[in-house]
Amino acid sequence: MPKKIIDAWRDVFKFYFNYFSIPLLVKTFFSPWRNYLWSYGKGFDLSRYIEVLFSNLTSRIIGAILRSGLIILGLAVEFFVVLVGIIILLAWLFFPWFLISLLIFGISILF
Repeated sequence: MPKKIIDAWRDVFKFYFNYFSIPLLVKTFFSPWRNYLWSYGKGFDLSRYIEVLFSNLTSRIIGAILRSGLIILGLAVEFFVVLVGIIILLAWLFFPWFLISLLIFGISILF
């Protein structure tokens, strides 16, 4: 049974790792949010160039902030999954000893 617990634990870990898409979020960390990009247009207009530059930069900063929040949330969930998995595995391993000690304690109270 401990092997099945570890296998299920690994599956849950993989699920949340893929659910939050942590590798993809890291790869596309500085990509614009929702691919919102503005075009520079034809010709050279300094005011238009600066406006588009700051708009695209703002879109990338928003994307980085939101992706970092999702990465932190995903890693927190992964940490929680690891912690709960360890607790469940240890509980499964020590439960028989706990029952035996309760039985001995109960018998010692009777006599």
